[in-house]
Amino acid sequence: MKWTLILSNKDFDIEQLINESARVAAQFDAAEEDQAHYESHQADLQDRHALRRVAGLSTELQDISDAEYRQLLLEKVVLVGVWTEGTALDAENSMKELAALAETAGSEVMDAIIQRRDKPDPATFIGSGKVTELLEIVKSTGADTVVCDGELSPAQLRTLEQKVKVKVIDRTALILDIFAQHAKSREGKAQVELAQMTYLLPRLRGWGDSLSRQAGGIGGRGPGETKIETDRRRINDKMAKLRKEIKEMKVARDTKRQDRSRHGIPSVAIAGYTNAGKSSLMNRLTNAGVLVENALFATLDPTVRKTGTEDGRVYTLVDTVGFVRHLPHQLVEAFKSTLEEVAGADVIVHVVDGSHPDPMEQIRAVREVINDIGGGDILEIIAVNKADIAAPEVVMQILRSESNAYAFSARTGFGIETLVKAIEGSLPRPRVEIRTVIPFSRGDLVSAIHQRGEIFTENYLPEGTAVHAMVDGALAKQLEPFYI
Repeated sequence: MKWTLILSNKDFDIEQLINESARVAAQFDAAEEDQAHYESHQADLQDRHALRRVAGLSTELQDISDAEYRQLLLEKVVLVGVWTEGTALDAENSMKELAALAETAGSEVMDAIIQRRDKPDPATFIGSGKVTELLEIVKSTGADTVVCDGELSPAQLRTLEQKVKVKVIDRTALILDIFAQHAKSREGKAQVELAQMTYLLPRLRGWGDSLSRQAGGIGGRGPGETKIETDRRRINDKMAKLRKEIKEMKVARDTKRQDRSRHGIPSVAIAGYTNAGKSSLMNRLTNAGVLVENALFATLDPTVRKTGTEDGRVYTLVDTVGFVRHLPHQLVEAFKSTLEEVAGADVIVHVVDGSHPDPMEQIRAVREVINDIGGGDILEIIAVNKADIAAPEVVMQILRSESNAYAFSARTGFGIETLVKAIEGSLPRPRVEIRTVIPFSRGDLVSAIHQRGEIFTENYLPEGTAVHAMVDGALAKQLEPFYI
């Protein structure tokens, strides 16, 4: 980048030179920071795409000598759904979402079948006739995995695998696999591993009788533990260790949250359905450089950034993990410390994908999770994203049905300014009115009032800065010695 600075001898001003140099340096630093964000973003995307499955690898069932860590080497999959309630459109949308999940995990969807039933078959999830049809589809397409749209019991998984002769996984295992691919932070990886083990423990088994044999050798004779019992004990020990690690990491997160709360800094949580555009909105509002990708659960680790209102008040924005219909309860439990960022917020910006076939169902699914984690009473702003490509009648339907809703586009910037004003107008207001003269030596208190309070008047007197403002209780107590 080339910078040119022209100064005439006649108008030479050293102060002007210093100011111009500072401006140029700031622009150069900002350009370098933007380039660093871009390079980091590209590196993240390259790492993400490197996780895609390699076609041609064998995924035949094989004996597992240790705990059942069956890596989901998804290549060619067939989707299976059971339609028990709702309309045919609901069932189709659910299968489309399952297909998007499978593709996010790196697989190629070959075919899909839906069966209308009052309830899933207790033995094979689908009826015996559909099992035969599924077997034929697997053979004709060369698929190596069947993905079921629901959470299957261990018995259903085992029986269906025996019938179709390929690996069978359910929706929960698929989502867990995506989380395992996308987790980057130490806390995120520990949370995902705990969720996976919670899911796998009741499904622990082996093919053949490898896990039913007693341990051999010294210490294994007589009524010793069977192999599967040993593995269950090891998994339980590992789960206990992970819970302890997550609890320790939770302390650090709670400390940061309490510190922000103690200083009266409001918190705004950006929540919503996966791939609705939460990270894109975060980047628009704070230039946070969060990874953005057109994929489900692209970002898992929460990002907290400080920003400010037009009048100088400081608040934080938190980008959280995306939600989905029937989010596995193992994930909700494991990610509880992360989801508490939503439950502890002052305002929730609920981002909705306006271009989705059924955005109202997405709103319902997200609210269900928010209620589960204790955030049902928090002020909610509905932010309808992708207004530039969504059907106008769909956007208008949401705006009419939701009292506090705004349309915007994170890609084009449409509606961002209005949304920001709505967020700033929803922040909790300071409640203590103060009139004080602060000595010039205590500029830190004046700065705190600017950041955390609402200033009505500010004048400079010989003895200090006279301020009439509204502040929070903690700051009001600090200012007591200077009241007038």
